[in-house]
Amino acid sequence: MSADPSTNGQVPGPAPEPAPAHAAPPPRAIPGSGQVHRHVLVAIVLNKPGVLNRVASLMRARNFNIESLAVSHTDQPDVSRMTITLYGDDVAVEQATKQLYRLIDVLKVQDVTAEPTVEHELALIKVRAGERRRGEVIKLVEMYRGRIVDVAADSVIVEAVGTEAEVDALIALLRSFGIKELVRTGSVVMSRGSGSIQEAIRR
Repeated sequence: MSADPSTNGQVPGPAPEPAPAHAAPPPRAIPGSGQVHRHVLVAIVLNKPGVLNRVASLMRARNFNIESLAVSHTDQPDVSRMTITLYGDDVAVEQATKQLYRLIDVLKVQDVTAEPTVEHELALIKVRAGERRRGEVIKLVEMYRGRIVDVAADSVIVEAVGTEAEVDALIALLRSFGIKELVRTGSVVMSRGSGSIQEAIRR
């Protein structure tokens, strides 16, 4: 039997079966990379009982782990300011930000992660430091623009102010002396320039 010239001497395989009419469509891509990044949110809220709990509960319901949450007064006695630092996917954080707006007593929310800001954190660190090593601790603290705020027989309390990374770096070096106690406020931020998130909500 001679080969069919249209097949170049190859025996054709079975024809592919058509896809069933009820086949599910391919899954749609979900927006966002899925990568977790550090985000800093600023929320302006009314100074009323329960506001902090509602904000924290919303973040917990969306499975966010809040790294730090700093609440402070503003120049308006009935208004407070929250600085929320958390890690999450960009799209998930954007959705959470929109839901924060729907909470009672939340006046304005802004994700300042990508904006130029001034960001500072305060830490108090109680470090083991006898007379022989106290000079080393003091020199190290001065290099990081910190200061000694208390001196005891075998320890000192260091006050450190700076970005989260700067505070982390100083704490890492002080660990070699021995840290007895540590407390940090969490970051507070303010956008650079003349813009103001608080001016946007003044009535």
